[in-house]
Amino acid sequence: MTTALPPCSILLLAGGRGQRMGGQDKGLLEWRGQPLIAHLHERVRPLTDDLIISCNRNAERYAAFADQLVSDAEPGFPGPLAGLLSGLAAARHELLLVLPCDAPLADESLLAELRCRARECPGKPVMVRQGEQWQPLFCLVPRRLLQPLQQIWQNGERSPLRAILQLDPRELLCEPGDTRLANFNTPELLRG
Repeated sequence: MTTALPPCSILLLAGGRGQRMGGQDKGLLEWRGQPLIAHLHERVRPLTDDLIISCNRNAERYAAFADQLVSDAEPGFPGPLAGLLSGLAAARHELLLVLPCDAPLADESLLAELRCRARECPGKPVMVRQGEQWQPLFCLVPRRLLQPLQQIWQNGERSPLRAILQLDPRELLCEPGDTRLANFNTPELLRG
């Protein structure tokens, strides 16, 4: 008998400035006829009853794809760690699975692998790693780590990677070049 995967809240990070996209809101840019956020919504909707989108603009457009919206506690697009903190504070489940809005190829197998790894390592964050390269925006974080992460933020850290590394994460190893982790974060990649 297989053990059920733990329930989780899911956070889609769409609160960035979109600098490499000329200031456009990445989650709302079209890829294959739909906004990027729609592709992720379709993928993760069956997995949770608590789908959260971190956005700092265009809330009315994102609302159709989420159970709840959060925004950064500080103005000025302070970065994805701020979105993670807001997502953890709003999450209804003990685990928060985090994905960037510009990764429409993240599939069910990757999400299941993250949740399996979390089940094996209760209480620890799980972060994807490709060879020596960590992928901090593909992670699963227990909600109970909100307070330590807030303290790390208050100490001045803004890098999600350096913040999560302070919490002794467990890795989910993926091959270099794993297309499930492809970020479509430039106009060239979006058109490709």
